[in-house]
Amino acid sequence: MIVLNGGSSSGKSGIARCLQEVLPDPWLTFGVDTLIEAMPVSMSESDAGIEFAPDGEVVVGPEFRTLETAWIEGIAAMARAGAGVIVDEVFLGGADSQQRWEKALDGIRVLWVGVRCESAVASAREAARGDRVLGMAAAQADLVHQGVRYDIEVDTTRREPMECARIIAAHLG
Repeated sequence: MIVLNGGSSSGKSGIARCLQEVLPDPWLTFGVDTLIEAMPVSMSESDAGIEFAPDGEVVVGPEFRTLETAWIEGIAAMARAGAGVIVDEVFLGGADSQQRWEKALDGIRVLWVGVRCESAVASAREAARGDRVLGMAAAQADLVHQGVRYDIEVDTTRREPMECARIIAAHLG
């Protein structure tokens, strides 16, 4: 299991795809965006779900947390069943978010990877993408790493996703 944590537009998804290319066995990738896309539209219209504020802040409620817990447990079950899994995550709660994953992944070998990117670079990527609320990258760049413990960190500010993937793969051995 590999868990990539970084802010919006930091390059996690690109690294995950490149890891699939360089790792010797097949690996599945799942991102928090997949979870959000799977939720009913009403979840984004309720205080209990998920809200993307105009300034880029992301606020989640109790119904989101319930579904997120089920999603995390499902991913852990796939890893326990023998699948290699790469998770593309955004730890909005920093260390608290990591603890939720650690609880579900108990007994599974996990490589914790911090994906960093300078705020200005991530913000420029965010603007170019056009599918994000502007301000998310800047709001999350440092927030998601607060109190989180990593086995390895990569910085996509000046490194391409493939180079980062190779560094991570080498760390796996």
